Amino acid sequence: MKRVLAAVLVMGGILVAAAPDASAMRAGVGANYWVAVEEIDDQDFDENGLSWLASIQFLPAPLIKIEADIELLPEGFLGSTDQVWAPQAYLLVGSFIYAGAGIGMYYTDGDFADDPFYALRAGFDFPVGPVHLDINANYRFEGKLDADNIDTDTIFLGAAVRFGF
Repeated sequence: MKRVLAAVLVMGGILVAAAPDASAMRAGVGANYWVAVEEIDDQDFDENGLSWLASIQFLPAPLIKIEADIELLPEGFLGSTDQVWAPQAYLLVGSFIYAGAGIGMYYTDGDFADDPFYALRAGFDFPVGPVHLDINANYRFEGKLDADNIDTDTIFLGAAVRFGF
């Protein structure tokens, strides 16, 4: 599965590099507030928190966006003992109102997770000149932790500011 994620990120990079003009790209930063879907009794698990992300979008067609993000989640996310990095890629359809799907992988304690996460996203993209305010909701399918049979699916509410260039 790590190969699938790597292939998606490489293809996204190739598409971004092949952008027909500079106005077809946006880059920015944002934050996500996340909440675990299932209540987790283990004190090593944070059930909610705030994460930060850097984001780049490529717009190959009027209603299509390809997005690559790198997210930084705090210690305690999914029981981690260190900060968690989450590279991820999305295919989004729409303009002002949009929806799409994505894939990502968690990296913490010097290792990538065994399996990727999958995400569904819906949001609003408010254009204000060259600036775009993105307000979105994501549902991440995280899987289960085998030892405790804990469902780790998570809901993310996010906002990002991106600048076209």
